[in-house]
Amino acid sequence: MSAIRPPAVAETRRYGPGFWAVAFALLVVMAFATLPSPLYGLYRTRDHLSAFTLTVVFAIFAVGTIAALLSVRFIAPRAGRRGVMLGAVATMMVAAGLLAAWKDLPGLLIGRLITGVAVGLAAGTATPYLIELRARANPATSLVRARNIGTAVSVGALGIGPLIAGFLAEWVQNPLTLPYLLFVALGAVALIGVAMAPETGIPAPAASAVSQTSSSRSVRVLVPGAVATLAAFSANGLFAALSGLFLATTLHDPSHALSGATLFLVFSSGVAAQLATNGLPALRVLAFGTISMLVGLVLLVTAVRLPTPSLALFLISGALIGAGAGAVFKGTTGLVLEAAAPKDRLAMTSDLLIALFVGLSIPVLGAGIALDRGATAPDTILGFAILVGLGVAGAGTALGRAIRSDSHA
Repeated sequence: MSAIRPPAVAETRRYGPGFWAVAFALLVVMAFATLPSPLYGLYRTRDHLSAFTLTVVFAIFAVGTIAALLSVRFIAPRAGRRGVMLGAVATMMVAAGLLAAWKDLPGLLIGRLITGVAVGLAAGTATPYLIELRARANPATSLVRARNIGTAVSVGALGIGPLIAGFLAEWVQNPLTLPYLLFVALGAVALIGVAMAPETGIPAPAASAVSQTSSSRSVRVLVPGAVATLAAFSANGLFAALSGLFLATTLHDPSHALSGATLFLVFSSGVAAQLATNGLPALRVLAFGTISMLVGLVLLVTAVRLPTPSLALFLISGALIGAGAGAVFKGTTGLVLEAAAPKDRLAMTSDLLIALFVGLSIPVLGAGIALDRGATAPDTILGFAILVGLGVAGAGTALGRAIRSDSHA
């Protein structure tokens, strides 16, 4: 026994640093996902892009993300968790280099498509990888903390990229080059860290009967959970794609730094909500998120429909919407992963993240079309808020019923 103990201890010690290396890589890739959001005003002014074109640029990112999320469950068993994460970081670096070098609309579209692929690979792999690294570092520890870190990084990083880009665009030269080069450098650091992390592989399949029961239960939870996530993050997507335009045209403040800070406020509020609800069961977290979303949507509509639109109310509504979306994502992730067998975690995580990125990107196309066809920003936001509110409330209610039905079965 003493002969094999030292290697086991040495291997265990690798899992702890590996956990944080993967978390950092996830943060860098997810931050890059929304990095250009405050820069779209510069692209719009320089190339005379319409609101609809900007939403297409944002939505094409979702195409790459969804394609990667659908593929990652087949790629991971062959390449391993570490291999997929290395591919995600390397792909992000390629996208950053392309966006820095090719600033015309075709380069922007291709760069955002490649960015989506990188984000899908990372987002679909990182949370199961973090859970497995935590379990191997300390088999006796609770895996809830690893899951919470994964969801917090996924949401919070989406606000860090715009904050960096917004401040660089406001006060530094070459705003369409420097932010991308910065992320090439951060990606290199992340690449080294992930390369040194241990592989965890795929958990052994469970017995057939258990697997079928778990899959049936997880599907009942997944469907309303995915709808709730999609609806919640569609509001965040509206901020990410069009907040700069609303700030400039409706609120008459074109500051790039303010645009980036607004998105940081929205997404960091999601992380704050996740941290504040650590002691609550997932259903209560979901309920809190739903209420926060609904209040935030009401305030958002009010902020832009006042005779003199209110920037302060706009920011407060963004914070409440962001907090609600973060809590909804945490609640649905917790409920779905609790219902899933270990071997199904990667697929279930990918399905939830597909819903998240569809919510971030695709519904915004409707807002872009409405604005492009002459609808006012206040009317567009009103229609959007009604649809999102109904979606979040309805899906949250259905998810609660599914959980209570399983608990009574």
